[in-house]
Amino acid sequence: MLEIQTVSKGAELVSAKLNGIEKIHDGKNFWNRHSPVLFPIVGKLKDGKTTIGGKTYEMGQHGFARDMEFEKIDENSYVLKSNEETLKKFPFEFELYISYEVNENKLTTKYKVINKSEELMIFGLGGHPAFVCDYSSGKYRIEFEKEENDIEILELENGLISNKNIQTSKYIKENRIFLDKHTFENDAIIMKNLKSTKVFLKTETKKVLTFDFSGFPYLAIWSKPEANFICIEPWFNTADKVDSNGIFEEKEDLIELKPNKVFEAKYSVEFF
Repeated sequence: MLEIQTVSKGAELVSAKLNGIEKIHDGKNFWNRHSPVLFPIVGKLKDGKTTIGGKTYEMGQHGFARDMEFEKIDENSYVLKSNEETLKKFPFEFELYISYEVNENKLTTKYKVINKSEELMIFGLGGHPAFVCDYSSGKYRIEFEKEENDIEILELENGLISNKNIQTSKYIKENRIFLDKHTFENDAIIMKNLKSTKVFLKTETKKVLTFDFSGFPYLAIWSKPEANFICIEPWFNTADKVDSNGIFEEKEDLIELKPNKVFEAKYSVEFF
């Protein structure tokens, strides 16, 4: 039986216990979050600012939604509506809905964005769940659903996307990422052009979880050295590149949403 707990700040999942065993990072050691939503950007903006419609706006890493108070709609269901504070950072009117659904040992996180502006809205969106995992022990690996030999790997340089060409084999061997204390020395590993829509967190002898990120073009994994968790992150877009011109409309892979239209996405985790 899977039991979850969520809070209105950031509409964040803070606990998921399977048969009484906690599966989500406690938000205390190494990192003070559990499973934040990334909206309306993923990653960092170059110099912490961007130009939208000719005007300059400032936003911290991963946007503002994760730090805002959402309105509770129902049990484990929340909405954030644009307001005076959000419009200072992001010039679009919107409604962002986040909900969590449990089915036996499976947890599904759902996003819905409605453009309440009278113009095309462009934005980023991503998930950032942190799962309990002693990855530094060297016992864990990420295994891909399908044979992956041509993933585009992106690395970060001071929080921005580097221009370096990274060989798939730097991180992926035998269709797995073997995790150890050195895996995240260069920050997150960001992957694009995957054939797989699922990955598995496993040891040699047991399956820890199955992560289904169908519909998301990017998958990132991240932790901090020696931390007791690993984040598996489905993204629609990424941080600015190191040579970004700072114009938001020219960022790659932004979601475009016409007035009064709805964008929906979801990912799910099956725990073992």
